[in-house]
Amino acid sequence: MKKIVLTGAAGRLGSYLREPLSKMADELVSTDLVTEMGKRLPNETYVSADLSDLPAMVELLKGADMVVHFGAIGDEAPFDAILQANIVGAYNIWEAAYQNSVRRVVYASSIHAVGMHKKTDFIGTDAPHRPDTYYGLAKCFAEDLASLYWDKRGVESVCMRILSAANVSNPRAVGSWLSYDDLIQLVEKSITTPVTGFSVIYGVSNNDRAPVDNALASHLGYRPKDNAEQFSAKIYASEPALDPQDPGAMCQGGPFASVELGNSGVATMKIENDKKEL
Repeated sequence: MKKIVLTGAAGRLGSYLREPLSKMADELVSTDLVTEMGKRLPNETYVSADLSDLPAMVELLKGADMVVHFGAIGDEAPFDAILQANIVGAYNIWEAAYQNSVRRVVYASSIHAVGMHKKTDFIGTDAPHRPDTYYGLAKCFAEDLASLYWDKRGVESVCMRILSAANVSNPRAVGSWLSYDDLIQLVEKSITTPVTGFSVIYGVSNNDRAPVDNALASHLGYRPKDNAEQFSAKIYASEPALDPQDPGAMCQGGPFASVELGNSGVATMKIENDKKEL
């Protein structure tokens, strides 16, 4: 490919994607809100841009083959904030992709689009939307937008419902963990699969206790290698017993299923900021 655009490049997950994406195209254009991102790869360009600015997105995606869209507020927040960054921002990415004849959008969706489903239901990629927060609601919007732009305008999309891409630090993550290596594989497969149309896939490693089913997404060729079971004994021994009446313990969205709308879900989690440095 000639050009791949990565949004959210200055974020934690974006930091793990920059180098592998740079090897898949002649040019990688990374973008985020920060003025400067620091060290760049040899074929990488950085553009500071706001997702809520449609003309800026149209300019950014000129000549791109694909866009890997990880830019957004990555937590529950008041609706007005989610509206601009995550909802309007998603529309602007798909509209800019359409205007520039970009073939495919690879999108960082989230388990929070279906976060109120119970983990014991072992849902597939065809489970109906059931968001747990405004953040999850925005992911539902973007997935439906992706479906619409495929059906009406021929823009392919892969919506990756990421469960928890962070080091295993709590009982939920024993099932929901997505290792960084498996994240990279998932994004690469979402790019290299010849035909995807509109596809949904769960971003989760090969965990013994994974609470979701990716059988309907097998056409993407994603075969995760890592397994969080190696951490289970230590995690379960160090954490108190879960309350089966707590939605945060029983539902796919974890703490996001328990917090009040507009309040941070990440604040209740033990997420290590292990951002990769080039």
